[in-house]
Order: sequence, then structure tokens, then C-alpha cells
Amino acid sequence: MPKLGMEPIRREALVAATIAEVGAAGSLDVTVASISKRAGVSSALAHHYFGGKSEIFLAAMRHILRGFGAEVRSRLDHAATPRARLEAIIAASFAESCFDPGVISAWLNFYVQAQQSDEAMRLLTVYQRRLRSNLLFALRPLTRAPEAQAEAIAAMIDGLYIRAALGAPRDRDPVELIMAQAAPHLES
Repeated sequence: MPKLGMEPIRREALVAATIAEVGAAGSLDVTVASISKRAGVSSALAHHYFGGKSEIFLAAMRHILRGFGAEVRSRLDHAATPRARLEAIIAASFAESCFDPGVISAWLNFYVQAQQSDEAMRLLTVYQRRLRSNLLFALRPLTRAPEAQAEAIAAMIDGLYIRAALGAPRDRDPVELIMAQAAPHLES
């Protein structure tokens, strides 16, 4: 008889194991068996809980996105001005938690998977819309063209994150760099 309350614990272990396995492999070229072994559960149980590797990976991305959302909310709690809100959103994108090797590999593979999976594309679209919405809220009091600025800043966040994730050396803090690029377009 299964132990009551173990399902959430095992699901969380499988999600953590998925992130670690993807990080170790640097790709989605992992198996449910390797994920299960790392999580300390059987492959059959992993299939029972999630259905397959793509579903486990999507659960891992949801977990990563929840963590990112918590990071954004935490930083926004301390932002008293629109400019501080903007900096908080950008800084959350470059938080230390975003640079765990498993998280980096998961994000890079997530962008690729979104090209092939409707569910991954839906999840990516939700992330992009939330980022845009947060940026727009911060930018409206700062510029006459918040939509254009939000798109530019989101593109810079993605580009700098990918470069940093791939090990490109950083000459400047990414928040500083993005704010310097945005500054000419922001009102005092």
C-alpha cells in the first residue's frame, strides 16, 4: 500500500532530478530511467506521475518559472519607485538562482522545445507575457513609448542571459548595462 503524502515529495524529487540530469547532460538527451534513478524512484512511478520525459521536463520548467516569479515578487516588494521596479525585474532575471547549471540547461533546452511542443510554447508565452506586463507597469511612468522599451529590454534580458549562460565574460553588471541602454529613453 502506498504511503499517504508521498506523491508530492516524489514529484518534487523527480522535478529536481530532471533539472540536475539536464544540467549534467547539457541537453534533453536524458532518459526517464536516469531521472528516476537520481530521484530514487522507479521509472514506472515517474511514468505514472508524469506520463513521459517531456511532461517531466515541462513540470521542471514550471518549477523554475515559479522560482523566477518568486524572485521577481521578492525584489519588487522592495522597489518603491518605477525605476526601482524596472531594476528589480531586470535584476531578478540575473539572480544567482538563474545560473545553476541545471537551470541554465533547462532554459536553453526549453527555448528549443518550444519550437516543437505546443505546451512548451504556451508556457514560454505565459512567461514572456508576464515579463512584458511587469516591464510595462514599471515603464509607463518613465517613458512615452513603454511598449517599445519593454520589447527592447526583454530582448536584452534574453540576449544577455543566453550569453552569460554560455559563459561569455561579463564586463559590466547586466542590470547596469540594460539600464544604461534604456536611460536615454526614460524620463527623469
